[in-house]
Amino acid sequence: MSATVQLISPVDGRVLAERTLASPAQIAQALTAAAQAQALWQRTPITERARYCRAAVAAMLAMTEAIVPELAWQMGRPVRYGAGELRGFAERADYMIAIAPKALADIEIAPKAGFERSIRRQPLGTVLVIAPWNYPYLTAVNSVIPALMAGNAVVLKHATQTLLVGERFAEAFGRAGLPAGLFQNLVIDHAQTAAIIGSGQVHQVNFTGSVAGGRAIEAAAAGHFLGLGLELGGKDPAYVRADANLPYAVENLVDGSFFNSGQSCCGIERIYVDRKIYPAFVDAFVTLTRAYQLGNPLEPSTTLGPVIKPAAAAFVRKQIAEAIGLGARALIDAKAFAADAEGSAYLAPQVLVEVDHRMRLMRDESFGPVVGIMAVADDAEAVALMNDSEFGLTASVWTEDLSAASAIGEAVATGTVFMNRCDALDPALAWTGVKHSGRGATLSSVGYETLTRAKSFHFKTKVSV
Repeated sequence: MSATVQLISPVDGRVLAERTLASPAQIAQALTAAAQAQALWQRTPITERARYCRAAVAAMLAMTEAIVPELAWQMGRPVRYGAGELRGFAERADYMIAIAPKALADIEIAPKAGFERSIRRQPLGTVLVIAPWNYPYLTAVNSVIPALMAGNAVVLKHATQTLLVGERFAEAFGRAGLPAGLFQNLVIDHAQTAAIIGSGQVHQVNFTGSVAGGRAIEAAAAGHFLGLGLELGGKDPAYVRADANLPYAVENLVDGSFFNSGQSCCGIERIYVDRKIYPAFVDAFVTLTRAYQLGNPLEPSTTLGPVIKPAAAAFVRKQIAEAIGLGARALIDAKAFAADAEGSAYLAPQVLVEVDHRMRLMRDESFGPVVGIMAVADDAEAVALMNDSEFGLTASVWTEDLSAASAIGEAVATGTVFMNRCDALDPALAWTGVKHSGRGATLSSVGYETLTRAKSFHFKTKVSV
């Protein structure tokens, strides 16, 4: 009997979908088909590749009405926000399609008499994209569309929690008429994924997920000399200087902390505030946090849905309890949120003060609706605390002083530095991390560099004897 995987909805705990794992024969067939299709696709003009990709984006957007509630059932995001992910999906795809001709063009070299020289960007072959559940369309599109535009074939392995998203991608490319074999969605487990990575039939792996998952990917790839793009964990900090626009900073940092129930790699998990404005900041932050509506994500009034599963909620509750045991103080009464319940995936937002870096809450990734707020004396203390982490995905500075933000940004070890915004992504900029937040980059022209290889052409055109 074939093995299956189940998608358990965080909304009510029921089995939302069940799928059979791909068989060894189906996996082998998929990888062979990808290689055969890619051999033709790499000779297809970029304008034609763009036509197919734009058609797939349009097909996906045409499914918005069905996708929004489907997303809520799969991973708990309130329906009022579901369409936003698809708008971001389209923005990223459109940008990467638009810049492809320039990003993939030959690298210019100064003329040399008697020679023709060029460096061309050539596709790698087959790209394996391993996508997570928290932003299932956004994270996948970061790699899928650029990989195809660069002339590669793509195999997508989506998280079990959002396996319907992989099917939506396949449907969109099917509607677009993409040549068979170029994009394939496989339902596979961890062991099968590792076997594919080590098969010699994929040439780049783009993974978004946990640090543990990243280590497993590296182990599977060891000795096979393929490229790895790893976007892993985060413990992203914010620093609010005394000159910040306080209402604006509060509004955006509350959203950055609790949007998607805090389940964002670049969500705000710790905040450092100048002592001079610390009391006012905390008061305003707590007031706005108490306005959230925790409940069924299918209800239009809900602004905070469940986390992905009861075990994830239990993990965050344990972090909170440990911090309180070490002297932290919780400012939100969970009982004020009727849906919050021990043992469930429904978890009230929480704000803690009197925190410090002894606490796991301020060091380890929480990935839930909780944030610690700590007072600091100056920029130097804030930078030291922001850097006191094994992660380095993003950091944000809230200030009216551009030069101060620039200096702080230079000092912070992170892939992206924001000023007066957070928990955001601009497709014109490279999305990358340092330390345990990963390596490699997606998006921007830099993202195309990891999806291609350089090939040099060195022709001597004048020969004399």
